Amino acid sequence: MITIYILTYNEELDIAACIESAMVSDDIIVVDSISSDRTVEIASKYSVRVVEHPFESHGKQRTWMLENISPKYEWVYILEADERMTPELFAECVEATKNPDYIGYYAAERVMFMNSWIRRSTQYPRYQLRLFRHGKVWFTDYGHTEREVCDGNTSFLKETYPHYTCSKGLSRWIEKHNRYSTDEARETIYQLEKGSVNWGNLFFGKTEVERRRALKDLSLRIPGRPLVRFFYMYFILGGCLDGRAGFAWCTLQAFYEYLIMLKAWEIKHITTPSLETAISTATGKSKVL
Repeated sequence: MITIYILTYNEELDIAACIESAMVSDDIIVVDSISSDRTVEIASKYSVRVVEHPFESHGKQRTWMLENISPKYEWVYILEADERMTPELFAECVEATKNPDYIGYYAAERVMFMNSWIRRSTQYPRYQLRLFRHGKVWFTDYGHTEREVCDGNTSFLKETYPHYTCSKGLSRWIEKHNRYSTDEARETIYQLEKGSVNWGNLFFGKTEVERRRALKDLSLRIPGRPLVRFFYMYFILGGCLDGRAGFAWCTLQAFYEYLIMLKAWEIKHITTPSLETAISTATGKSKVL
């Protein structure tokens, strides 16, 4: 069998459906980042373990979870609240754990948006490391998200998982990506100043993961990134074939890219006054008055 970790923060609209999809396992652990809504209350109604831990970053939260909450089984699967486990995927996961050659497996997401599967403009298949042997994988931070560090060989699953990226409404998507863009802006600055493009992986990468990461590093260096991204997603990848949902998705992604660029400029060029400066300025004004 497999232990399933579910990561949550203010997921009262999604957590019940997520847990119910994961009940193909008899060991489910909900790791909550101190939600302010009913997430923990709802999760506690199910036969699952619920653990709360303050959120620091995506990478640190996953690493803390793996180091401090012991799973029942040797193999674990990480599920986020707006994702779903499927019986077909779980069956393949169980079968994959029997192979001694690999310590982890990547699974591809199916992005569900406006009641449609956005297959083309999401660069499907887009893989995330989800299934792995406990103690063989940990995580580091990269932008607003995380990157895995694996102690062993990895492979890919054929089955996919649905990701309801806008299940809590467009306002929540905008609010969430506004936060994400700040971390992405800092990572953009770091990559432009100290990083580089792995051209070998870009053209000859052995896996989709290697090629996609190299393309990400290249995209940070392209002028007019928001417009380029929209053109690439909508016309080259075929988002225009995804209908109204595809156009909306590509527009939102271009807007997100523009927000990252604006925040990167802001971080580099706009100095935030220190507390001492603010107090000094306020005191000076009061004396003039």
